[in-house]
Amino acid sequence: MFLDYNPDDLDVTISELLVATSDAADPDLPAAVPQVLQLLRTRLNMDVAFVSQITEGRRTIKAVDSAADFSSLQPGRSDPVEESWCQWVIEGRLPEAIKDAGPLVAAGRAPNPGFPIGTHLSTPVRLSGGEIYGTLCCFSRGVQADVDIGRLRYTADLLASRLTLGSGQR
Repeated sequence: MFLDYNPDDLDVTISELLVATSDAADPDLPAAVPQVLQLLRTRLNMDVAFVSQITEGRRTIKAVDSAADFSSLQPGRSDPVEESWCQWVIEGRLPEAIKDAGPLVAAGRAPNPGFPIGTHLSTPVRLSGGEIYGTLCCFSRGVQADVDIGRLRYTADLLASRLTLGSGQR
């Protein structure tokens, strides 16, 4: 039998995890999100991958996967949206893909997160009604040669469809 995709491909694995999983530890997120974040982080060679929710003027980290030597972001951490890169990406003040964010922070054109960020990828998680849930982000403390925002966008779309279904919206 001929398959027109590689069953080991990251996109296929993420699709299977998000579509096949119906239980959730966090009532807002599918249970597979931590595993999806780990896959994204390791395959994209990043130090951190996380899902944020933006509501009532706050950005809250809902789920995170990070390298063993990085613990600055934890689920439940909340910041004013104006101080978050997530909101800046949603508003278009920062691009979704930044190969080297260091110069932006140094020039004051991006909020200083209090730790180094080299390559940064972030995309909105947009629900079917057009509302923004938050963002799917990943970053590396160093600069990565290749960045793949397409894979992050694809995963954010799958996640949004699960959030929409889980909330009873159609």
